[in-house]
Amino acid sequence: MHIQVSGKQVDLSDALKHRVNAHLGTLAERYFDKGLAAQVTFSRARSFFTCDINVRAGGGLVLRGEGEAADANAAFDDAAEHIAKRLRRYHKRVTTHTRASPRQEPQRARSYVLQHVEEDGDTPPADGEDIAPDAAFATIIAEQATDIPLLAVGEAVMRLDLSGHHFLLFRNAANRQISLVYRRDDNHIGWVDTSPV
Repeated sequence: MHIQVSGKQVDLSDALKHRVNAHLGTLAERYFDKGLAAQVTFSRARSFFTCDINVRAGGGLVLRGEGEAADANAAFDDAAEHIAKRLRRYHKRVTTHTRASPRQEPQRARSYVLQHVEEDGDTPPADGEDIAPDAAFATIIAEQATDIPLLAVGEAVMRLDLSGHHFLLFRNAANRQISLVYRRDDNHIGWVDTSPV
């Protein structure tokens, strides 16, 4: 098990690093047979600390927890509790998933990060006025390979909840088509199926 603990403009004590390693080690022993990798990042904003935990378990399973508090220990406790709560909810499915052999290789794709373009708040261009050619396209600042896993819809919803992300793109195991599950504003889950109607 590999756990990386870092701080953004925050000095971390050895006691805090040891506490993080011990706590995540306990979670790993309880829920996962295989090793996992975790990245724990502490940062400080104004008068409070934030803790962001990203855990990569076997089979492409990703768990994420965030916490905020007046001190770093409490922020870690909050983030770790988010992960533990999700693991308790999906305990049987998570342990079965990590022990099962992979069904099929995921489809490879490219993932891009685009630079956020600030709007200047100026008035829109007048009729006939040209728009700068660069304004129509965002700048790519990062590019990486990513996997699109083959999942059942229920498993995709579980992974969405465990990851804490807003959406998950996957290939539907029922029809092999690209599908998307997403968290709606009313906290329900939406599902987009691209199979022909």
